[in-house]
Amino acid sequence: MDEILGQVLRNAVWERLDMLTELANRADAPSLLSVARSELPRLTEGWRAMLAAHEPDDRGNCPECSTRWRQQKAPCSVWRAAYEHLVAGGLAPRPARHLRSAKVS
Repeated sequence: MDEILGQVLRNAVWERLDMLTELANRADAPSLLSVARSELPRLTEGWRAMLAAHEPDDRGNCPECSTRWRQQKAPCSVWRAAYEHLVAGGLAPRPARHLRSAKVS
């Protein structure tokens, strides 16, 4: 059951991201402004919540990415992805991740 629920959740997130990408690429200015006003706060809150969960502990390890046997030093992959996408210019449009991985090289 958990596997099915996980797939449903992943599909819903990918579909939402695809919809937002499509709107960003094709919507007229008034529609785009409306979507930006409603979705940007949700996206920033989502990033904040995810980053808070990956905030390093007192030893500099990510509590979410670390296991009992293997500690993940900060910055973890979540923080590196946040930096790449939000700071280092990664906001440029890219094909949806699940569509990129589905392509045959």
